[in-house]
Amino acid sequence: WRCDRSRNAALEYILPMTRPILTLTTDFGLADHFAGTMKGVILGICPAAQIVDISHGVTPFAIAEGAYLIAQAWRYFPKNTVHVVVVDPGVGTARRPILVEAGGQYFLGPDNGVLSMVYLHEKCKVRHIANEKYFRHPVSRTFHGRDIFAPVGAHLAAGVAPSRIGKLMRDYLKPEFERPHRAGKRTWMGRILKIDRFGNIVTNFHVSEFGDLETRSFTLALGPREVTVLVRSYAECAAGELCLILGSSGYYEVSLREGSAAMQVKCEPGAAIELMVG
Repeated sequence: WRCDRSRNAALEYILPMTRPILTLTTDFGLADHFAGTMKGVILGICPAAQIVDISHGVTPFAIAEGAYLIAQAWRYFPKNTVHVVVVDPGVGTARRPILVEAGGQYFLGPDNGVLSMVYLHEKCKVRHIANEKYFRHPVSRTFHGRDIFAPVGAHLAAGVAPSRIGKLMRDYLKPEFERPHRAGKRTWMGRILKIDRFGNIVTNFHVSEFGDLETRSFTLALGPREVTVLVRSYAECAAGELCLILGSSGYYEVSLREGSAAMQVKCEPGAAIELMVG
């Protein structure tokens, strides 16, 4: 598939053998034009692109939630997929746009930690997106999704080499929300990564670090509420009782059988939580 038919483009584009795939993850929602506009920009540059929406329902400004969502989805895509992730409360400031090469795929987003669950777990190269040749002009101070991330992602999908996008960098942001930290001999402080559509509260306590909860007593505190029961399936939860369950992502989730744990606890993504293990 040829995504740019100009004669000069043949010198810088490595044409893919199959239709390129480009995914979008944003906090834009679907009520406004933002997501659709980004797709228009992409298709104007690379008409052959297959655009996949991972989610446009990230809680506004919730960087950790965006990081969690792309981290769960990207491994299921083919090599050379381009992932555009825009959760960007710092748009228009000095924060840098970055390109991450990891796992044979490409990730574009602001340097605010939204790509951290990829680059903290995979061998990667991180580049500062700086070549304005691949931007849409003029560049808005409020919509870099349209003017930087979408067009650069489209050029990558069309075959532009990452080295043309910008130079390698080492001082990219490494946020603290990705892992819990020890607050005492048997106490860890964590955070809520996401609240899913069913009201399950996804924590940043991962089975790789807390795999023994099934055999130990514990208390997970979320504000004034406490969870002390770990189950293997939702059916094991007693009616009206908050329980902890290991989600498909490998993170522990607070759940309520056939109900919303989030509504009962009244919490939001990013809130602090405490795990005490006996």
